[in-house]
Amino acid sequence: MRYVVAVLLPMALIWILRQKPVFANVGGVIGDLDKTAPFLDAAVIVVVNAEQTETVLFGKDGIAGKLAPGTVIIACATVAPDFARAMEARCSEQDLLYLDAPISGGTLKAGDGTLAILASGTSQAFAKARPALDAMAARVFELGESAGAGSSMKAVNQMLTGVQIAAMAEALTFGMTQGVTPTQFLEVMSQCAGTSWALENRAPSIVSGDYKPLSAVDIWPKDLGIVLDIARAAKFGAPITAAALQQYLAASGSGLGSEHDSAVAKVYARNAGLTLPGQE
Repeated sequence: MRYVVAVLLPMALIWILRQKPVFANVGGVIGDLDKTAPFLDAAVIVVVNAEQTETVLFGKDGIAGKLAPGTVIIACATVAPDFARAMEARCSEQDLLYLDAPISGGTLKAGDGTLAILASGTSQAFAKARPALDAMAARVFELGESAGAGSSMKAVNQMLTGVQIAAMAEALTFGMTQGVTPTQFLEVMSQCAGTSWALENRAPSIVSGDYKPLSAVDIWPKDLGIVLDIARAAKFGAPITAAALQQYLAASGSGLGSEHDSAVAKVYARNAGLTLPGQE
């Protein structure tokens, strides 16, 4: 049985795929969506935000009107839970299945198919999406029978991750004021109680001075902004998240928005008159 999937990406990523023959070598085809849409079993939407998700689905030339009834939409952007619920309702009106399926793991895990997917939706949506999910993810968390629960969990994940990256950058640069080099910081802290995924995954780029944007600074003003909007609606105070957001905004405003999110360390270094590796 043939299972046909379309992956809808930002134009920048489509350009990259056109340059890399490996995409075609593993069966990928960049083609005319109008021609292929009616034959799809699943459409995976991997874009930046809610606005882009809605545009892909229901904007001018949106895909929702081109798909056959019963096609599943797998929506992977970080969005507010209310938005995910609204998209599920609109898709249902057109006899389309919708899976609220934000992803975690970044570009490296996306490349080797080992993402974590935080998903919620009907049993029918999960069943139709299963071949695509199995191809993309090492772990699929099934979090509820309707959209919204997946996005709620992603908000929790982004709150914790965004705070940890900023806290790691703060600790690393604080250590420099005390004579602890970034290399020593990474070597020691990764073996101590102060370690975290953010430290082990992001500190190496600071040590090497390599800020290639596997995950960019500008992701965090958006994602932590969503987190704080949700918190505000729930009347929940999130002061640590708000403080971390200010550091990412400062980094973005300093022209670092397109760099790796570990570049938030440059804000701390600049303010303290420190020189990070690679800035000599």
